[in-house]
Amino acid sequence: MPSVHNWQLGRSMEYPYPEHHPKWQFAFVFNTNRCLACQTCTMSCKSTWTFSRGQEHMWWNNVETKPFGGYPKHWDSNLLSMLDAANPGGQTWDATKTDPTKAPYGTFEGQTIFEAATGQSGPGGPVRALGYLPTPEDWTGPNVFEDHARNPATLPAGTTLPEHKVWFFYLARLCNHCTYAACLASCPRQAIYKRPEDGIVLIDQSRCRGYQRCVEACPYKKAIFRPNTNTSEKCVACYPRIEGKDQELSPNGEPCETRCMTSCPGKIRLQGLVEIGDDGNWVADPSNPLYYLIRERKVALPLYPQFGTEPNGFYIPPRWVPRGYLNQMFGPGVQAAIEQYSCPDRELLSVLQLFRATRQILFRFEIVQGPKVAEIEVTMPDGTKKTQSIWNDTVLGFNRFGKEVVRITTEEPVFERPKNHANSI
Repeated sequence: MPSVHNWQLGRSMEYPYPEHHPKWQFAFVFNTNRCLACQTCTMSCKSTWTFSRGQEHMWWNNVETKPFGGYPKHWDSNLLSMLDAANPGGQTWDATKTDPTKAPYGTFEGQTIFEAATGQSGPGGPVRALGYLPTPEDWTGPNVFEDHARNPATLPAGTTLPEHKVWFFYLARLCNHCTYAACLASCPRQAIYKRPEDGIVLIDQSRCRGYQRCVEACPYKKAIFRPNTNTSEKCVACYPRIEGKDQELSPNGEPCETRCMTSCPGKIRLQGLVEIGDDGNWVADPSNPLYYLIRERKVALPLYPQFGTEPNGFYIPPRWVPRGYLNQMFGPGVQAAIEQYSCPDRELLSVLQLFRATRQILFRFEIVQGPKVAEIEVTMPDGTKKTQSIWNDTVLGFNRFGKEVVRITTEEPVFERPKNHANSI
């Protein structure tokens, strides 16, 4: 197979197709520390895209409880077990081999789903990505184990705050529109493709024959089979909105966020586009909020980067979860990400205000510095205390055409209700 560079792994890897990158890449950041599991995002997607006959089990967006929950059931633990069986004890990272542009988290020394499949064959021919087909029962319950906490008896001794002995957290998920998509790699019909203008991964329904190789190969299980049409379907990233064709939100053709993003009450989501250079690397642009959070500050991390797909969905890890579990899920950058998020400096704190601040995609931000308004004591991940200064800065967000669409101060203003309005319902 051809060799491609995966910056999340810090090395080259095998992939069925040569490198070919879009001009811009759809990407997003989720802040797991804020997620309410209200499922508003889930239902907004469901009511827009998957409400028809044959789509009853399709949840392109879902929120699941970790460590036990998942949709389909145990999607990640099943694949992690398969990878460990293919490469016993070898799925490790060398965090000392880092490079700011080519290996920001270190170097993964294990096998990806593509490399673990080398030499394997199945009924349809050579296996291009290690995977499995979920059973019908796996698809029946999207909220199994919701709000189930980890049994404290199974945790190692000495677990202390800010890591909780009894813990769980919510993980919002949708298609990651991967750079090296396993669904695309595995389709024998070449019915799956990445759009050159924004990197969104789509399935050509006219070419799909329902072989379900994409369902089997996708490590995140976000390609889903529809029995009444005998085709597979997946998240389309609300591409009309990305194209600026929503007349209500985009009167002048401004790219806008997807339905699941714009409906989030917890303001955990920030979605946008990052520019990709001719060499496949992200074009350095620290004024782009996604680039700033992901590449500049590394506070948002990819979900299971060891799978090798280079997902374009990133997560700010939860602070209270044991680090071993988070390292397996997000790679070796967890501790540094949590330390930054636990006590953000004034610039990072300003950028964090941009989550769900507007329905238009933000391509650039600026910060107008304000006065110091407070000092607070923060407990860091190692248990030490740190004093954080709070500055009443103002962050400005700009759309693709350079128009200001967001203006937020760190210290929110207080509005007093007029006396003629009763303070009741």
